[in-house]
Amino acid sequence: EAQLVESGGGLVQAGGSLRLSCAASGFTFDDYSIGWFRQGPGKEREGVSLISRSDGKTYYADFVKGRFTISNDNAKNTVYLQMNNLKPEDTGDYYCSAMIGSWRFILATMQEGGSHDDYWGQGTQVTVSS
Repeated sequence: EAQLVESGGGLVQAGGSLRLSCAASGFTFDDYSIGWFRQGPGKEREGVSLISRSDGKTYYADFVKGRFTISNDNAKNTVYLQMNNLKPEDTGDYYCSAMIGSWRFILATMQEGGSHDDYWGQGTQVTVSS
């Protein structure tokens, strides 16, 4: 059974850091790009960052550029999201999604908040206190 499991969320003060993990099992992870999304309280789900498993190409939403770093560990079938200098507005549930298609198509999907057709994890909660 294809499965994505996120971990690493928690409560942190503004300016602090967290590292989220997205571990995949049950499918060929290599064929997919992995996106991180988040949904804040009362907000729509939004794309945060994306990494191509094939060539390591990355994308960051403007609101996390310079603060978040996405990386990939092929051996562990895991993608990480290092989040530094966290702000209260980063609070939300963070999800990873395994997305397939051209980079252009995946970027468009990410900017639309993701697709129900893709694999999703159950999410991990991030709370940033001021």
